This record gives sequence, structure tokens and C-alpha cells, in this order.
Amino acid sequence: MPDSASRYLAEGPRVGIRHFTYEDGAEFTARVRESRELHRPWLFPPDSARAYAAYAGRLIEDPAKAGFLVCEKGEGGAIAGFININNIVEGGFQCGALGYGAFAHAAGRGLMREGLDLVVGYAFGPMRLHRLEIDVQPLNAASIALARSCGFRLEGFSPNMIFIDGAWRDHERWAITVEMRAGS
Repeated sequence: MPDSASRYLAEGPRVGIRHFTYEDGAEFTARVRESRELHRPWLFPPDSARAYAAYAGRLIEDPAKAGFLVCEKGEGGAIAGFININNIVEGGFQCGALGYGAFAHAAGRGLMREGLDLVVGYAFGPMRLHRLEIDVQPLNAASIALARSCGFRLEGFSPNMIFIDGAWRDHERWAITVEMRAGS
């Protein structure tokens, strides 16, 4: 995929963020299959064309969701990971819940840190959200470290919060607001 500044919603020194497209399916699902060991037991992104089409369709068509691909600048725009804002509520709440995952070839390189920072800026800018939340399983150290590095604060613990891999899993709740970001 050609690298083009006009294609990104926001960009940093090494990555740009853009919305999902149906055409990203082959690369996305190949990266998911390469990254199974990294994702398990925390995350189960779509790994087939059919599952990707349904997943991307929800992110593209549902106004309560926004999906972003974190793409390396150069490298042909390789997809390094993904960040989704789910359960977007407008009005007095102006909030959304983040979910994300890095792909194995990009893990540990700081690309998702840069991408998450761009998504938070985009959410608080053009999307006009006020608050973002991340729910993380307590033993998912990499995800907690990413949330913390981007200025999210731990706000609480929710037992049996989300059904993942056949069981209800405990989660820590992390959040950031526009005011917190402005003060950082």
C-alpha cells in the first residue's frame, strides 16, 4: 500500500493512523495469524476474510465505533496494529472505550505508543470526545504499560467484566480526559 501523508488522519515521526477499509483484509488477517502467540489469551482479532469483513464492517458502518489502523511510514505503509474506539456515546458523556492490539513484527518498537497517542489526539480533537477508557485484564502487563505511558490513570477494578475466551474476566479500568491530556 503506498505511503501517502494525505491518506493519514494524523501522523507522527514513524506511524500514521487511518480508518479501516475492506481492502485491508488480506494484510490484517495475515498479521493476526502471525501474531497469535502475542495476542493470546488477551485478544482474538479476526483471522479469516469472512470474520474480517464482518469486523471491519462494524467499525466502518456503526457510528458508535471508530477503527484505526496504525501504519508504519515507509515500509509500504505496513499495518503495525489497530486501535478501536467502541461504545461511543455523545451528548453529555462524550466518551468511548478503547481496544487495541499490536502485530508481532511491530511489538516492542514503540509504534503502538505513538499510534495510541495519535488516536487519543484525534479523539479529543476532530471527534470531540471528552473521555476515553481502556479495560485491561490485570495480568496483561504490556497493555497496562501502554495505557500508562499514554497518560491513562487507573480508576478501578471490575470483577467478571467481559466475556473472553469462554469465561468472564476481571478488568482494570483506565481512563484519560481532555483535561488530563492538556496538563501533560
